[in-house]
Amino acid sequence: MREASEMETTDIAIERISRLATAVMENVRRVIVGKETVVELVLVALLCEGHILLEDVPGLGKTTLAKAIGRSLDCTVKRIQFTPDLIPADVIGINYYNQRTGEFEFRPGPIDAQIVLADEINRATPRTQSALLEAMEERQISVEGVTLHLPRPFLVLATQNPIELEGTFPLPEAQLDRFLLRLKIGYPDATEERAIIDRFEEANPLEALQPVASAEQLMTCAAALSRVRVEGAVRDYIVRLTQATRGHPGLELGASPRASLALFRGARALAAIRGRAYVLPDDVKALAPHVLPHRLLLSSSARLRGRDASAIVADLLATVPAPVLE
Repeated sequence: MREASEMETTDIAIERISRLATAVMENVRRVIVGKETVVELVLVALLCEGHILLEDVPGLGKTTLAKAIGRSLDCTVKRIQFTPDLIPADVIGINYYNQRTGEFEFRPGPIDAQIVLADEINRATPRTQSALLEAMEERQISVEGVTLHLPRPFLVLATQNPIELEGTFPLPEAQLDRFLLRLKIGYPDATEERAIIDRFEEANPLEALQPVASAEQLMTCAAALSRVRVEGAVRDYIVRLTQATRGHPGLELGASPRASLALFRGARALAAIRGRAYVLPDDVKALAPHVLPHRLLLSSSARLRGRDASAIVADLLATVPAPVLE
């Protein structure tokens, strides 16, 4: 009797997650043409309380995507334009002297939001980039003894242009490892691009977008992810994938245990979004190209041969045997 009751509760929780995800994706579709997979993966990151690195050329709708997600969930969205002269205080905030009260007060910066769009993050100096590390990992910021806990959900959606290298500072491996996913939006096809022109002909549909859920509902769904079952064979498959990166001849640095956790948590979120209370190996395969490549460091011989980390991950997915679940 108790097992049946628990199963019923799990089914209700998974249905709630799937329903919320469907409502948000349909709402975002009013603004963003196509790109359903990208929107789905952004929801995976939100449910896992992870962060996203969007690596693509300008003009593909990265800012619009962040704002559409934020409005759909009634979340606060703030944008930081990263430039070489940006300093950490411009991101996290400052202590200032209030002449009226005669005391120092902390004024938080734009990092104090639920969705933070860090635009062209690789244009800032390493010192400013590192200002995000504590916020991304511990969801808090500290300035001169003052600690501020950031709101939940908290998502850093950072962008960088892979084409322009002049005047940029590559993200260090420690910071790249803190991004749950690296995504590429990609160019629309001809049909999608025509639909974009028609949709934005008179006004920006983003202005009329209304919330379909709340941040509180999202956090309730995030807490319910623990109900998603991950069989031992799937857990072993995740470990085999990350272990395979550490012994690959084309890689100087393999994936860390944080990558295994990212695959595990992301697969649970993806399964729940798709209405399942259990994870399939296909969920892991769908996430691996977005979770692993940015955490890997190519060997000099692989770079000379023109290989990239994404191709190596594709090889591993083809060679590491996936479990067959009944």
